[in-house]
Amino acid sequence: MRHRESHRTHRTGWLRASVLGANDGIVSTASLLLGVAASGAATPAILVAGVAGLVAGAMSMAAGEYVSVRSQADTERADLLREKQELVEKPVQEHAELKSIYVGRGLDEDLAGRVATQLMAHDSLGAHARDELGISDTLAAKPVQAAFASAGTFALGAALPLVMVYLLPAFMLMWGLAASSLVFLAVLGFLAARAGGSPVLVSVVRVTFWGALAMALTAGVGTLFGVAV
Repeated sequence: MRHRESHRTHRTGWLRASVLGANDGIVSTASLLLGVAASGAATPAILVAGVAGLVAGAMSMAAGEYVSVRSQADTERADLLREKQELVEKPVQEHAELKSIYVGRGLDEDLAGRVATQLMAHDSLGAHARDELGISDTLAAKPVQAAFASAGTFALGAALPLVMVYLLPAFMLMWGLAASSLVFLAVLGFLAARAGGSPVLVSVVRVTFWGALAMALTAGVGTLFGVAV
């Protein structure tokens, strides 16, 4: 009887981009807001700086993700084209190469040879892409998906500390913004861990620690060099 298994590997591409985007959105925007606030700026100036940071950061994340993942996709395509050519020009050597891979994974010589023969007869390029190059449909680079996921989640993450600046009274802006941003980061770490199947506590601590460090350093710079606007 066939049973269905739930795996999370297919989420790797968009999950990585989404977590990176949301984390950067919260951390960079909250840090920027804290730095500006620590300089003595008024709330309207802090909000303007935050909105500018949101727009610039979202576009930067989209462009950076697209260029990075596009480069990966181009490399994968080049490898596949070269492999396709080698399969035409050197089929015997390619069969031996695939066979040696299966021997290295634990099959005996005879069985590895038969498996390589059958897989190459079914989908020669697919077999070599998967087992020699490590390229599969599940893990293939998707630049547009990564760009939209990263930019969208960055904007969402950046909007959270901006809303807090709007809602918090001036006398508790610094501590309220820092505390709420750490809560947002903890929730992000929890959701990312649940989506990816990783340990929740480790994810939460990791995300909040680096976020707290970034905000503390930026606030320190704002306090040290700031001049009231």
